[in-house]
Amino acid sequence: MKMQPRMIAMFLFILLIYSAMNYYIGWHVTGWMDDTGISYQPEIFWPLLALAAFGFLIGRIRVNRPLQPLFRFIKVLGSYYIFVFEYSFVLFALMDIVRAALIPFGIPLQEYDVYAGAAVLIVLGTALLIGSRNAWNPIVRKHVLDVDKSAVTAKEWTIAAASDIHLGNLVGNRHLRRLVSRVNRMNPDLILLPGDVIDDTIEPFIRNRMSRTLGQLKAKHGVYAVLGNHEYYGGHIEQYIEQMRSIGITVLRDDKLLIADSLYVAGRKDKTAETAEPEGRLSAGELLAGLDKAKPVILMDHQPTKFQQAADAGADLLLCGHTHRGQFAPNHLFTRRLFELDWGYMMKEAMHVIVSSGFGSWGPPIRIGSRSEIIQITLRLKS
Repeated sequence: MKMQPRMIAMFLFILLIYSAMNYYIGWHVTGWMDDTGISYQPEIFWPLLALAAFGFLIGRIRVNRPLQPLFRFIKVLGSYYIFVFEYSFVLFALMDIVRAALIPFGIPLQEYDVYAGAAVLIVLGTALLIGSRNAWNPIVRKHVLDVDKSAVTAKEWTIAAASDIHLGNLVGNRHLRRLVSRVNRMNPDLILLPGDVIDDTIEPFIRNRMSRTLGQLKAKHGVYAVLGNHEYYGGHIEQYIEQMRSIGITVLRDDKLLIADSLYVAGRKDKTAETAEPEGRLSAGELLAGLDKAKPVILMDHQPTKFQQAADAGADLLLCGHTHRGQFAPNHLFTRRLFELDWGYMMKEAMHVIVSSGFGSWGPPIRIGSRSEIIQITLRLKS
């Protein structure tokens, strides 16, 4: 209870800073329109800006069914504004820094404001177009990995992996069909989904019957998933697992399976379980204890943490997601510092590690400096 006033004060402080930053953006936009002679009505402009700025939060409010389409639209508007807010604030700040540097040279500042403001809008529009293309046009990243362990049935396995699909109001059946098409074209032995298949609430997943599309994924030895933090945020885990089970996808919650008597697939609960569930989650060592380590071990863990523990536990391949590689630059500079590996491939002793930037997107379907991706792994074992 003692923490509650402090948390409220912190929330109000963050809200104040965020509101001030949005006022700064609006002040620049209205100033540019004044300089260029574009007419607008302040009593309409400012409420619309506020709606966009807080739309992602407003759209999450639970309302009666007749109002749900309107609030979904507000949430979508707010999602795109997350990108607009970050980029426009940075661009306008750079514009002001340059403006201050030009003052001693006697350059007409009103003329500068007109051209610089237009440049900001052009850069922002271009970034939106490029970012949308990167988000909606997935690429396949291929890895050929050698594991010095024997195989009973086949010495080469094709594994398709797609993390962070984030199925919801923005990422839906259309993008999901791209995943199904590209993955099934690989004719994979295994399909692995390392968390955040749905984006918080399960409602749009059910309403738009996305399970029918997701259920079209086909692999010789099955499709397996783990929970991500967003499945926990939505609070519909049991319902989600039942939906996945109904389409033949197994969700591993601190579970492991022996596939075709050849290799193990293990899946940890997401790190969120450490605070969201009374029993927490098993460590990598506890989960992989007792396995025949002469066989290859593939471990899925949504958040890319504690690589050393996974390597010590005997995992041969660790698959993660979560980071989106920051989703749009320069956010990758932060994820790079937060995680040992925020995207790509590395070796941790004898263990291969792959962290995917994800197939879908959180918030705005915009990617700058990252791509929507599917991972294709050729796992080569001793014959």
